Amino acid sequence: MANLLDGKAIAKKIQSELKERVQSLEPKAGRPPGLAVLMVGDNPASAVYVRNKQRACERVGIASFGEHFPAETGPEELAGAIRALNEDDRVDGILLQLPLPDHLDAVKLLYEIDPDKDVDGLHPANMGRLVRGESGLRSCTPAGVMRLLREYEIEVEGKDAVVVGASILVGKPMALMLLEAESTVSVAHIKTRDLAKLTREAEILVVAAGYPKLIRGDMVKPGAVVVDVGINRIMDYEGRSQIVGDVDFKAVEPQVDYISPVPGGVGPMTVAMLLKNTVESYQKRVFGEG
Repeated sequence: MANLLDGKAIAKKIQSELKERVQSLEPKAGRPPGLAVLMVGDNPASAVYVRNKQRACERVGIASFGEHFPAETGPEELAGAIRALNEDDRVDGILLQLPLPDHLDAVKLLYEIDPDKDVDGLHPANMGRLVRGESGLRSCTPAGVMRLLREYEIEVEGKDAVVVGASILVGKPMALMLLEAESTVSVAHIKTRDLAKLTREAEILVVAAGYPKLIRGDMVKPGAVVVDVGINRIMDYEGRSQIVGDVDFKAVEPQVDYISPVPGGVGPMTVAMLLKNTVESYQKRVFGEG
């Protein structure tokens, strides 16, 4: 049986560390760290994510400056709100909850965020710093994967790593972080020819393609480390809704040494890295240190 990469447990550990750090810094700073989460419309999944982030902020001691805009909000109004938060000294991190309604251009709005407050790590300036190997705010989900691997003392240097998925949110920064850690990295996606041939060569397999149970038991290398980033809501044979990953857990788990569950794997790590980025931005802005 594979060892489980328990993101929920590691996320709790990180939150505890951040709480202690905030408690030691806040008296000197005269204020807590501040995170602003902007949500547009009434997407039920987004509402759950935002609520979870706000609760996590409370546990760590981060002040939450959430703003909820109607679905019909125009781009200028939203851009103006972002620019105001850029200038707000109480706010160390700004997060624009995706997806946005169709009439809004997410890329243009993300560009409005001050790169030093871009705690989602999606601004081109922060992506460029990652490419160059410079310090900066890192994309939360891939950063969470890297921290999970470190916590379980999984060696990545020199290993053959395959990332399935090439999005700007996960796949591309994930590949760059593994490359930075001196893995030999291949990037695949849903249109890759003979995907199974490539995934069977992976000692470390990170799957973020957005397709439920894409990776089957015969598609993994025995003894590999498999990290499942996918979150998909499907209906079972009895019409009940359930959350599954991009990996067929029951089929893959007996074949590998380590695997992350869904839920409870990467998801909690993403939130933990968001909080970590906020606290690090706070330290840098208030004390001039990372």
